[in-house]
Amino acid sequence: MQTDRRQFLSTGALAGAAAALAPLSLSAALAAPRNKLALATYSYWHFTRNKYPIEKVIDHAAEMGVEGVDVLHMQMASERSEYLRKLKRHAFVNGVGLVGLSIHQGFVKPKAADRQKNIDHTIHCMELAHELGIPCIRLNTGRWRTSKSFDELMANRGIEPAIPGYTDEDGFKWCIDSIEKCLPAAEKLGVHMALENHWGLARTPEGLLRIAKAFDGNPWLGVLMDTGNFLENPYKKLEMIASHTTFVQAKTYYGGGEWYTLDLDYKRIAGILRKANYRGYISIEFEGKEDAKTAVPKSVKLMRDAFGA
Repeated sequence: MQTDRRQFLSTGALAGAAAALAPLSLSAALAAPRNKLALATYSYWHFTRNKYPIEKVIDHAAEMGVEGVDVLHMQMASERSEYLRKLKRHAFVNGVGLVGLSIHQGFVKPKAADRQKNIDHTIHCMELAHELGIPCIRLNTGRWRTSKSFDELMANRGIEPAIPGYTDEDGFKWCIDSIEKCLPAAEKLGVHMALENHWGLARTPEGLLRIAKAFDGNPWLGVLMDTGNFLENPYKKLEMIASHTTFVQAKTYYGGGEWYTLDLDYKRIAGILRKANYRGYISIEFEGKEDAKTAVPKSVKLMRDAFGA
């Protein structure tokens, strides 16, 4: 049977075009920006009386196809070795990585002994992270704690005065000196410290960067970008810290926030991080009053749409 010459040429041309385009399409796909998602265990707890089991958060992540879990230290049921091994195995068999350990500590303390307690606690938490196979811990600067309560701090937009007789200059020195004492343990254990734009000295991008830049060139300290902790002009401030960012916690507020609500444009934030060539995790921190069963899946969809995850 003779093949029609025009049909053959037409088919051949299409095949050739497809062959030519295939490598380009593959190259474009490989080059496309993509960030993996994580679920912060905090999303299911919010410091309520009953701690939400971390194993269940791992299950939720697996069900939704989320790649990682960001563990809140205070939410852990135990620090015993058998519990840590159980968590690590449960994450592994569910195809989920344990990617962050969010700890609570602070170095804004006039007494050297108090600062040392927090240094020791930070190193202890790095040891826990190492045992769990977690590569990064969340670090705070700490704050003056001159507010009567956290509610009062939030009412004052995170601003509080220094302890009488001291200034923020003292706090910055204490913080930098304390982090420096943690660095050898971070390097030895292979656990990266990411300093969050939390309250206290890191409430502003200038304060956060002052500390981070004191360690420029050291791979064991970076910046944790919390998208919900700059209450005014967030995008400009997030852009200022983007180039130093090594971990991201992305806030959502379905049902209204616990203390405040921000209407964040995550496609804009994704653009800021893409411009800074950020390729790390986006950890979802739901902090609203809606039931996490419905709000967290919404948050996952929001981040997937924004970050192409």
